[in-house]
Amino acid sequence: MGKRIEQVNQLIKEELSQIISREIELPPGTLLTLTRVETSVDLRQAKVFISVIPEGKREKVSEEVNRNIYDLQQRLNKRLNMRPIPKIRFIEEKETVEAGRVEEILEKLKKGKK
Repeated sequence: MGKRIEQVNQLIKEELSQIISREIELPPGTLLTLTRVETSVDLRQAKVFISVIPEGKREKVSEEVNRNIYDLQQRLNKRLNMRPIPKIRFIEEKETVEAGRVEEILEKLKKGKK
């Protein structure tokens, strides 16, 4: 991956995190994290991976973010000083969910050994 793509990924992640924290109303006690961004080489598409804690509110938060995707895209377009501006698409992060499950299993195993 080129240095420019990495910079674009980081920039989108930072700007979108700020926009979402101000614009999206999350249920109380919910944490939404943008885990990573993968922008296409032609800079036309950007996959934004999201992780939600607690796991039980993942679907509701995902729906809320996707319902507001047009407004989020418009705000991002105004903040980024580049052309073309990648079209964002939110994807639920599967790797962090799996990592969380592995952590739970390891904790249970530790407690079982004591």
